[in-house]
Amino acid sequence: MGSGFVLGFGENGWGPLLLHGALMTMAVALTGFGIGLLIGTIGAWAKLKGGYFSRSLADAYTTILRGIPDLLVIYLFYFGSSAVLTPLGAFFGASGFISIPGFLAGSLAIGLVSGAYQTEVMRGGYRAVSSGEIEAAIASGMSQLTLFRRIVAPLVLRHALPGLGNVWQLVLKESALVSVTGLVEILRTAQIGAGSTGQPFTFFLVAAVLYLVISSVSGWLLRRTEWRLTRGTRPV
Repeated sequence: MGSGFVLGFGENGWGPLLLHGALMTMAVALTGFGIGLLIGTIGAWAKLKGGYFSRSLADAYTTILRGIPDLLVIYLFYFGSSAVLTPLGAFFGASGFISIPGFLAGSLAIGLVSGAYQTEVMRGGYRAVSSGEIEAAIASGMSQLTLFRRIVAPLVLRHALPGLGNVWQLVLKESALVSVTGLVEILRTAQIGAGSTGQPFTFFLVAAVLYLVISSVSGWLLRRTEWRLTRGTRPV
């Protein structure tokens, strides 16, 4: 059976399954990145504006999550949640092993890991904002909400976007690790296809191409977004 036939969209082709795996990879990466962005924003605020307890908690979070291998975090989150949910379910009368879905476990674990990096990126973006711009906005009578929406948030995003782009690329690659939770994304689909057809090189090469395509397209979109946000600040 030729590789073209195997990878096609015909009756016995693996094309639809590989496409589904690519969409699942994108879904996990986007969800995990979104969760990480939310955590990173809160973590940056805690480090910059919080009290002693908040800063200490944020410091501990970023230190621990950046110091533990990502795969280990996924294992701990997936099996740790089961270790908590199973006895909790038994307490309320449920029987058997209870676990959270692989998509949820993988997305939350990736979100926690990426949030540690995004905390530092957002903190750096805020520190790059000129205090003069904020003071001018306050002097003009802006409310705190308007100040944040119209001045602080756009400027922080402008400075943080290159770093966020790097984190996104890491998240995209980390999505391959969630296959250990049973989720069928690009890598897991390639593993199954390689075992079923006896053509591992073909399937893993296609997986690499799919990751490269997603990475290249998303990188281009991020660069376009950065270009639009920095209009008027670039030298003529």
